[in-house]
Amino acid sequence: MKNVLVAVFSTALGIAALPAVAAAPEHQRETIADDLRHPWSLAFLPDGRMLVTEREGILRVIDDGTLHDDPVAGLPEVYVRNQAGLFDVQPHPDWDDNGWIYLSFAHGSDRANSLRVIRGRLDDHRLTDIETIFTAEPTRDTPVHLGGRLLFLGDGTLLVTYGDGFDYREDAQRLDNHTGTILRLTDDGDVPADNPFVDAPDARPEIFSYGHRNVQGVIRDADNSRLWAHEHGPRGGDELNILTPGGNYGWPVATHGVDYSGARITPHTSLPDMEDPVHVWTPAIAPAGMAQYRGDAFPELDGDLLIAGLVARSIVRVQLDDTTVTDTSRLFEDLDRRMRDVRVGPDGAIYLLTDHSDGELIRITPENGDQ
Repeated sequence: MKNVLVAVFSTALGIAALPAVAAAPEHQRETIADDLRHPWSLAFLPDGRMLVTEREGILRVIDDGTLHDDPVAGLPEVYVRNQAGLFDVQPHPDWDDNGWIYLSFAHGSDRANSLRVIRGRLDDHRLTDIETIFTAEPTRDTPVHLGGRLLFLGDGTLLVTYGDGFDYREDAQRLDNHTGTILRLTDDGDVPADNPFVDAPDARPEIFSYGHRNVQGVIRDADNSRLWAHEHGPRGGDELNILTPGGNYGWPVATHGVDYSGARITPHTSLPDMEDPVHVWTPAIAPAGMAQYRGDAFPELDGDLLIAGLVARSIVRVQLDDTTVTDTSRLFEDLDRRMRDVRVGPDGAIYLLTDHSDGELIRITPENGDQ
């Protein structure tokens, strides 16, 4: 699939500028929790509770709008350094029946670390019945670019994103390791029989797509099952992609970004048999969590992608016409906070996590609404 880069592009460079600031929908804000230490992810349980991960290896519970005083006990040891720590949390699609909660985190040491995914059950504010369902290979000695985003698909399989470790970017073009890939697992960590490389010699059968730098946002459009993912570029070149099974997304042999030194990484922005991005941001927005708005509370946002921007210090709104980006803009910029995650709640409200040592969980509802 070769998608044409759209929206507002530089004619010379073929890249999108930082989104313009746009008026957010009429809304009101409520801070549900503050003093969270670099919160990373938010999940909603069917019983009304919310779960929040903190990068320092802490899982918190919010019940009836109140943050529980104590962290959840029983979590395994998490490797915490630089970008490494506790990442995503997701309940099983059949949580009502099985109670499984899935967590991704950095595991190991300075000399040898990688991404691990576990599942467990909450029992009296403790994580129990813990099972390790996946550990990425090989290990690295860099505490950065670990990916860590989780997404359950409609068939009950689980996507896991794993970054390139910064110093190991060439491995993202190889199929014999997990570096720079998106992985697809069954809910207990097995390999689905229809994975694209399951019968390929010398390929890791868990791989769903490869050639990624550091994917921290992936969503499934419930209306058409389309999979959207974004990833960090180096200096510029943040990408929005549509995922296809077996797709090669180019990193590091095709990119719109340059190295942090300003040196060229590659002369190529596109190559045959590699997937072109739907949209590229230069300067970088540093995308983190992502959601697609579906709900009645903010009908003007229906179908739009909402991306938490760390460098953009806002929520980046991406308006779509099928697979074409028609506009991008920044929302809630007046908060002036690094945004780590954005979620749409069962109530149609928008929930934001800010990435600071005194991070917040903020709930956005319509002004004068009944939320």
